[in-house]
Amino acid sequence: MNAPVSTRDKRIQYFALAWLLLLGTLALAGPYGLLSWSEQSGVLEMRAARIAALQDERAVLANRVELLDPDNVDPDLASELLRHNLNVAHRDEYVVELDDQR
Repeated sequence: MNAPVSTRDKRIQYFALAWLLLLGTLALAGPYGLLSWSEQSGVLEMRAARIAALQDERAVLANRVELLDPDNVDPDLASELLRHNLNVAHRDEYVVELDDQR
């Protein structure tokens, strides 16, 4: 025989149903749900490309730091930096200014 369902039990069942529907909706359309996976993968690819570019830039900077080692300075780089920062040139040199391509 079926026992009559009380009002309290109905409220609990409705609350549980609403909670399950909310969880299902969030799993499908929430910020980390199934529908946002393509957007998240696009963001991941952009960030991976940015990381690769930053690693390349870091390698270039590490090379310049190595060339500017106080115990063993690269003469060409030192000459380039002096000429660029102090605006000096020999009398027999021509200075050609190029636009920065960055």
